[in-house]
Amino acid sequence: MSDQQDRIMRLFIEEAKEHLDTLENGLVDLKSTMKDPESLQEMFRAAHSVKGGAAMLSLDSIRTTAHRLEDCFKVLKDGPVKQVDQKVESLFLKGVDTLKDLLARLEGPFGLRNEEGEKLVQQVMPVFAQLETHLKNLASGKVVAVAAAGSRAPAAAQAAPGGSPSFAAQVMVLLKEMLQVFKQKESAASRQELTAVCVRLYKLGGKVETWQNLVKTARGAIVNPKNSYKVLAPLIIKELKDAGDLMQGGKAKTIAPSKNLLLLAATPKAAAAAPTAAPAAAVAATAAAATALKQVALPAEPKAVVKLLLKTFNKKQLSEIAKLLVHAIKSSS
Repeated sequence: MSDQQDRIMRLFIEEAKEHLDTLENGLVDLKSTMKDPESLQEMFRAAHSVKGGAAMLSLDSIRTTAHRLEDCFKVLKDGPVKQVDQKVESLFLKGVDTLKDLLARLEGPFGLRNEEGEKLVQQVMPVFAQLETHLKNLASGKVVAVAAAGSRAPAAAQAAPGGSPSFAAQVMVLLKEMLQVFKQKESAASRQELTAVCVRLYKLGGKVETWQNLVKTARGAIVNPKNSYKVLAPLIIKELKDAGDLMQGGKAKTIAPSKNLLLLAATPKAAAAAPTAAPAAAVAATAAAATALKQVALPAEPKAVVKLLLKTFNKKQLSEIAKLLVHAIKSSS
């Protein structure tokens, strides 16, 4: 790949990430988004832009996935669907998650292979088919949107784990409050509002340790002023929403914070004991890296280590880690 092609590819990846943020933020509270035609139009344009960029670069799996997302958003934008439910949100998020997976592989050291891209596309196509069918049924009145916040939960949702009926719906109510705060200007006051919501979420889970641990981790990420709302909002809301669904389904034992959330919640310790020549940011990166890497086993193959690091950390964190490694090597020689 030439330097110019490489620059074009990197530009596409960065823009695609921004479009994915737009899609995730809109899907977190799709019921509210449905009331704003401009927001729906923005989500449609985001999927359309990813599709167009992927087509230009001959990234067929990304183009196909984005195209199917675009088709489904078009149904919402132009069609007679007046109300959506959690099933619509969940199916849309599965499509977006596949697009994120494809993009992450493209950005990785080995790129996106055609066969693995095609495999992911084949796996997600039934999801889009199910989504389109459900949207058509909602539009025709064959089914009624269920599990809306504040409404009576269906029978299967009664007596959910966590001690409350319709646990997932109660979580969504609090997450919508959290989303509104995330839309405010970043400040100490707004972070206090977010932590107050975390306290309510913590209590909502009763004494379920896995749920409480996830909420505490989310709170730790929120109180760190270095973490921007743009980064925190989609990650925290999605993980708490998914965990709420797991609690509702009796699968609380499987709840666990992701490596990315653990990284954001990591608090640098013993900075004063670090070598004076090491930059403070590198010390922070080291503490964060230690927390995240405790969750995984480092492979022996150097290329595999590189792949793992690229998947786990963002560019800024990788840069700081690289600086610290250089410093450590010089100090030991």
